[in-house]
Amino acid sequence: MSHTSPLVLVTGASGYVGGRLVPALLAAGARVRAGGRSPDAMENRPWAEDVELAELDLADGESVRRALEGVDAVVFLVHAMSGGRGYSEREAQMATILRDEAAAAHVGRIVYLSGLHPDVPTEELSEHMASRERVAEILSSGSVPVAVLQAATVIGGGSASFEIIRHLADVLPVMPAPSWVTNRIEPIAIDDVLHYLVAAVTTRTPIDGAFAVGGGGSDLRFADLLTIAAEEAGLARRRVLGLPVPAARLSGLWISLVTPVPRAIAMPLAESMQHDAVSYGNTIDAVLDPPPGGPTPYREAVRRAVAPNRCAELADLEHPRRALGLGAAAVQPSDPAWAGIRRRTIEAERVAARPHEMPERLRRLLGARSPLLTGLADGRDAWTLEAGTAPDTMTLHRDDRREGRMWLSVSAEPGTGDAGAGRLGRICVRLVGVPEGVRGRTAWLAHRPTRARAVAVLADALADGLADRRGYA
Repeated sequence: MSHTSPLVLVTGASGYVGGRLVPALLAAGARVRAGGRSPDAMENRPWAEDVELAELDLADGESVRRALEGVDAVVFLVHAMSGGRGYSEREAQMATILRDEAAAAHVGRIVYLSGLHPDVPTEELSEHMASRERVAEILSSGSVPVAVLQAATVIGGGSASFEIIRHLADVLPVMPAPSWVTNRIEPIAIDDVLHYLVAAVTTRTPIDGAFAVGGGGSDLRFADLLTIAAEEAGLARRRVLGLPVPAARLSGLWISLVTPVPRAIAMPLAESMQHDAVSYGNTIDAVLDPPPGGPTPYREAVRRAVAPNRCAELADLEHPRRALGLGAAAVQPSDPAWAGIRRRTIEAERVAARPHEMPERLRRLLGARSPLLTGLADGRDAWTLEAGTAPDTMTLHRDDRREGRMWLSVSAEPGTGDAGAGRLGRICVRLVGVPEGVRGRTAWLAHRPTRARAVAVLADALADGLADRRGYA
């Protein structure tokens, strides 16, 4: 393998880990070929202009052959769980093709991110974990050296496992749970995963075999992950009640019902939770240096994942691209729509003359305790003007002690019309809520009809004011 600017093929570059690994590899000085079924889906990534985008279907030998031309190392990140039944056979097929084509292309190294599981016969593992073990065995049976990095739950916004934890902690103050919530688990921060992947690709030290990567000597139980996540999200302490039944499939169905994570992903993840997931020796630190400062503690990893949402302004929530500077732990634009916090929105649009006058009129009409805001929320917590909003937008923000956070955004859009040489435009009033916990969700549902009427009244008032109608000018 070349030791100067190696060319690295990242499979699944449009996925959760892949989309974060690409910039990390670039920062380490590697050249990157980002592979995915649809290169067009990667064109809007902030790193797209710095890499070679390649169409890659791992089930197609010819497609894999083209993508491997001139490649020094491959990072295998593709899983087929979201495709539903038969995913283990599809994953085995992809691994076989990659193994053979990588050998023919004289690739120097394959790095595979697998799952952390007990050292038991494969038939005793869940289908999800057994499939990962089978992929590792297939890749390792070829002539190309393979570094298998075995990680447990990856902690970061957008990670399916973490989103399950985040939403369970948010929704359920008391959680009856199967017996696997008492299993030991060694979660790992996404930043640490990226560190080890980059190191495994770029190291000059020969590396071949399976190595556990984790958070470092964890004695956490899965129930602890839920309670700590709730604490870091500012929620009341959660109680997790372990029931003396495994109920792996039932718990997968339950997770898909109470969280936004799709059933096709929730089911295999829940089934894998029936095993402990901790390091049993042969850790990666024997061959690669740990992250600077050591492994990230679980609580700190959760804090990094939830902090961007807790301190975000509305623009950060509406345009997640601004969160890129917050690090890999933040939810990214490329993550699934179900990733991150769940917003509730009520909006109303109206036609208005001279929308360019709206900012000044808004500042006269709306104050922190304006009567026009009556009905949107009670008066105990005042609205405050959010800094840094666009000139044609006014955004007010409030933290409700019982319900969560809310934003009121009023924006003007110029349009084409007959009111004074095309001065007719539209205004949009939007109330965005991020209710926290069961209490917040219940309050939002209870107040929604009243708030919908209040938003409509406010939109009417602003439109009338912009048209200089009596009572609002």
